[in-house]
Amino acid sequence: MTKKLAPIDLTPAPERAFLIAVDTGSDAGWPAEDSLQELASLARTAGAEVVGAEWQQRRHPDPDTYIGAGKANELLAAKVETGFTVLIADDELSPTQQRGLEEVLGVKVIDRSRLILDIFALHARTREGRLQVELAQLEYQLPRLTKLWTHLSRTGGGIGTRGPGESQLETDRRLIRDRISVMKARVDQVRRSRETGAKSRTTRGEPTVAIVGYTNAGKSTLLNSLVGSSVVLAEDRLFATLDPTSRRVRLPGGLHAIVTDTVGFIHKLPHQLVDAFRATLEEVARADLLLEVVDASDHHALEHRATVQAVLDELGAAEKPRIIAANKIDAAQMHARHIDPAALGVSAATGLGLGPLRSALEEALQSQGTPVDLRLPYTAVGEVEALRARGGIQVAYDDDALHVTGFATAELASELKRLKRNSTAKLL
Repeated sequence: MTKKLAPIDLTPAPERAFLIAVDTGSDAGWPAEDSLQELASLARTAGAEVVGAEWQQRRHPDPDTYIGAGKANELLAAKVETGFTVLIADDELSPTQQRGLEEVLGVKVIDRSRLILDIFALHARTREGRLQVELAQLEYQLPRLTKLWTHLSRTGGGIGTRGPGESQLETDRRLIRDRISVMKARVDQVRRSRETGAKSRTTRGEPTVAIVGYTNAGKSTLLNSLVGSSVVLAEDRLFATLDPTSRRVRLPGGLHAIVTDTVGFIHKLPHQLVDAFRATLEEVARADLLLEVVDASDHHALEHRATVQAVLDELGAAEKPRIIAANKIDAAQMHARHIDPAALGVSAATGLGLGPLRSALEEALQSQGTPVDLRLPYTAVGEVEALRARGGIQVAYDDDALHVTGFATAELASELKRLKRNSTAKLL
């Protein structure tokens, strides 16, 4: 009789992560303990088990080991106690600091930037997202090369590409620079494609709204609620969605708008990501209106707003018209007006406050539109009805003409005026 064997679990055990931070006192509003809590959330999102954390106050990080030789040696005892297999620093480490810690501890050492890049790689679903993540990883890796890129030599090089005496490290650097050039060209193609799409939306005359905010503030849930269906993945974890999603939303007065959910921002966002994702983030710069979503239940809501503002400054979108939605107001730790006097309290999960938010979006978009008050002949009824479907205008059927009123985008107003010019009927 054959004995049944119990199934073997081949799932690899999660990495055991120990977190470290240096508090120099320069990061106002973000104590090291709080920053480490966010780092722990990032580590868990990446699939690690957090087994411990320590921070220390210093005037500046140690140039050789980030936390100083004495503290690094103390971590050897924590390694024995917790069995950690990876050390994660809350700041971006220099190659010297990373090597110094690895030599003392004998474990893999990564920093906050590398951790965020890994999470982005994990969540990138589209070709566009994967391209931009790879570019960011390449630019991060270039100054940290340790013979990682020799496998690429089969895809390029050849006669005339290597000088006499070129070291392996120099070869690796050349290969990664060549790869960066290729990836930048591909990301530029993405940018041009997005510009084409944006021009197409402009031609249709539909205004655009970009949802921005700190990661996990509820942006995707809010877009789903505005659309009325679950079109975007929405999970309670950092960077649950990465690739931008655009949907057509009908507002109370009939105006239609294209609303785009963009990638979330985060404290100490790696500059490589801002550069690589510029093609995607330019959706923010092109939008007619920003919808900033703030997690009102987070006691760091004001600090999160400062982080979002810094990225918007870098994108040149800081002065765009903006509506602020204080989300999760049903579980809020602070009142919406504490976040901003003009903030609207909403709950994307329950639908609380979505009616006033929709009205505010429409009012803000209409205020940027062109006032329309035209009388057109009935011969233009087909074209007028097609234009009305875009939203923003109303049509009254008078006895002798069509009376068109409302607020229209510049493109839509131009088409209506063209109809009037081309009309051969006498307009009253």
